[in-house]
Amino acid sequence: MARTGLDGVVVVQSADLFYFTGTLQAGTLYVPAEGAPLYMVRKDARRARQESALEHIVPLAGMRDMPGLLQEHGHPLPRRLGFELDVLPVAFYERYRKTFPGAQAVDASDLIRRVRMFKSDWELAQLRESARQADAVYRRAREVIREGMTDIELAAELEHTARLSGHPGLIRMRSFNGEMLYAHICSGPDSALPAYLDTPLGGAGPHPSFGQGAGWHRIGAHEPIIVDNAGWAEGYWTDQTRVFSIGELPNHLALAYQDMVRVQELMRELAAPGTNCAELYEQCLGLAHELGYAAQFMGIAGAQVSFIGHGLGVEIDEYPLIGRGGKAFELAVGMAFAFEPKAVFAGQGAVGIENTFYVGAQGLEQITFSDEPVVILD
Repeated sequence: MARTGLDGVVVVQSADLFYFTGTLQAGTLYVPAEGAPLYMVRKDARRARQESALEHIVPLAGMRDMPGLLQEHGHPLPRRLGFELDVLPVAFYERYRKTFPGAQAVDASDLIRRVRMFKSDWELAQLRESARQADAVYRRAREVIREGMTDIELAAELEHTARLSGHPGLIRMRSFNGEMLYAHICSGPDSALPAYLDTPLGGAGPHPSFGQGAGWHRIGAHEPIIVDNAGWAEGYWTDQTRVFSIGELPNHLALAYQDMVRVQELMRELAAPGTNCAELYEQCLGLAHELGYAAQFMGIAGAQVSFIGHGLGVEIDEYPLIGRGGKAFELAVGMAFAFEPKAVFAGQGAVGIENTFYVGAQGLEQITFSDEPVVILD
């Protein structure tokens, strides 16, 4: 903030609020360039005081009271004020502008996301715990998958396991309209069906009004079953994908799975502090094309995404981006990311692998740990 000349930053988005306050009570967190932050809470200030370790938490009747509250707590009115302009609704932005008419509005989104990009030891511990939950879902899938059940039936069985271990049931994403359930669970042709999300796999979903994830397809023999689930612990996400099949997969799908594992292994060889994320993407993409998957890698032709990996933390789509747009990022100690090479065959199904990794001082550490080979069920 000091380097960019900001006097203060306004934080209102849920994931950012949780990261900086430890609670999600509705309000505005004001982070000054100097001095202690002030959390002005509309609902509910009492609960915010119980859940947050911040010292200065006050009730807020309306935005018009903000300037006075800042001055009461020793903060001069800001001249340059940062906002989360990547997510803040225009109507809210205009109300803040009227509340602070003398302040120049600046986009502080990148500053916030880059702070969150580096994980503390405590955050790393939550990622490891989150991976244990993802493994519990994986182990339950081995027990309950049966021919003839629908994807939704399988998703319900696995959600039961996840929820009993504490999962909130939803995934928090930063991207606009990026709502997601706890997992994408799809089989056969539905696993290759593209959807509106910026993801390699979509799924039919139960209805066009929520056209993603598990739908009504009945699981058949010799078709890929995708369990792409986000583990959760204390607000932190990991991402893991595993593939199941009742009986052996067709040869070309089995080979494609092994080739996606080869792409993951190339990433493991290349990923180190200082590695540019766009260059890492291009080399992994090049291997996928060399192996013959130019039309299937990371989506069916016409619906392919331009990334293979993404950061993780209190949102599932954090910095850094391992993709075509990742030139601004170099891997560094403290970063956590998911890597998800997938091959998608229209009308047949999808195969691939996804794991969560942490860039440590001793090298790349894999956080998720469920067995990686395709699970062949009787």
